[in-house]
Amino acid sequence: MSIQAVRAYFSPLGRAEDILEFPVSSATVELAAQAVGVEPARIAKTLSFKDKDGSAILICCAGDCKVDNRKYKDQFGTKAKMLTPDEALAFTGHAVGGVCPFGLPQDQPVRVYCDKSLQRFSTVFPACGSANSAIELTCQELADYAHSLEWIDVCK
Repeated sequence: MSIQAVRAYFSPLGRAEDILEFPVSSATVELAAQAVGVEPARIAKTLSFKDKDGSAILICCAGDCKVDNRKYKDQFGTKAKMLTPDEALAFTGHAVGGVCPFGLPQDQPVRVYCDKSLQRFSTVFPACGSANSAIELTCQELADYAHSLEWIDVCK
């Protein structure tokens, strides 16, 4: 049902029809890049972490990047600890493989950030709530639609 939540989210923005659905899995960066037909770095993966207060942090970053533990700790004041698949689903409403910053449940404490690693591209492709979907967005659109709090630098 998650992709329906993302469609509903994008509908009033006039972007629901821009969601791409693939006949193959796009659950990993590599699979998404193949499905879309772009280099893996242009896949905007959404990583989910548990904050020290029990809330969730989502970080959208380039597909070829990994979180730098020192930068993460400097930014958030705690060690990077990824959510379990069950926690990711509970906080975001999206299963791992389709986690995205769109259509998030209103009753969950989730903060969204975009990593500067994405800014080298004119457009990127984040997931849309399922393991076979994506949407092409400019970096500014991604930040705006995701309600990103700020652009951060936490990747290697």
